[in-house]
Amino acid sequence: MTSVPPGNAAPADATAATGRGVGPLLRAWREQRRVSQLELALRADSSARHISFIETGRSRPSEEMVLRLAEHLQVPVRERNALLLAAGYAPHYPETPLDDPALAALRAGMEQLIQGYEPYPALVVDAMYDVHAANRGILMLLDDIPEHLLRPPLNAMRLTLHPEGLAPRIRNLREWRGHLLAQMERQIALHRSGPLRELYEEVAAYPVPQDAPGAEPDEPVPYFALPMQIEHEGRVLSFISSISTFNTPMDVTVAELAIETLLPADPATVKYLQSLLP
Repeated sequence: MTSVPPGNAAPADATAATGRGVGPLLRAWREQRRVSQLELALRADSSARHISFIETGRSRPSEEMVLRLAEHLQVPVRERNALLLAAGYAPHYPETPLDDPALAALRAGMEQLIQGYEPYPALVVDAMYDVHAANRGILMLLDDIPEHLLRPPLNAMRLTLHPEGLAPRIRNLREWRGHLLAQMERQIALHRSGPLRELYEEVAAYPVPQDAPGAEPDEPVPYFALPMQIEHEGRVLSFISSISTFNTPMDVTVAELAIETLLPADPATVKYLQSLLP
């Protein structure tokens, strides 16, 4: 816990390009995607000459063209707003607080999804890895976690990697920690967020404890993906992380939400969880 989808990393020079207009930003995204001006023009029903003029600042694209190019370059929703601002337009996508009444149906749907996944663990996180909902399977794993780590807003990265959190119970901590930190690095490239960078530096600096002692699985299992192997009450449970996001989001908040489900990776884990949370 947890593994937010990596998304598509923003070009390294995108922040610097913002102050120079939309052209350098679009060029950076195009180069990141390894798409030629001609290919992008064909996709966007334009011409290579027009794309070149936009990138060099000789032509100002319309709002529709900015959105069309962003769509064909698979630019994340938040960064599409940045492109529009750089071109002199208002943001197209709102950023609605998750507790806003307008998102009541979304919240209810996510709650129903994660509760329906019980007895297996599931949770909802945002781009900062703050937990917005969790089912009984997750709460079971948080037994004996110190109170200071459970104060809201709960943060999945702190809960997982803190030496007083789940870390001492994760039997393959070095592998799982490396996986999570790599995911965070990709998210930082995507969102260019100062607070996310601070969170990464915090959790990356946590000391890595020795693997906690405990029972090994009765029979080795050939896993089909990297599992999180965590001890719970003397047993080793194995989970594969699966991520769900929303297709074609029209709101920045919705675009950055992820539903993580922990799929039991062996029959022993299935049997144990079903006995605990029938």
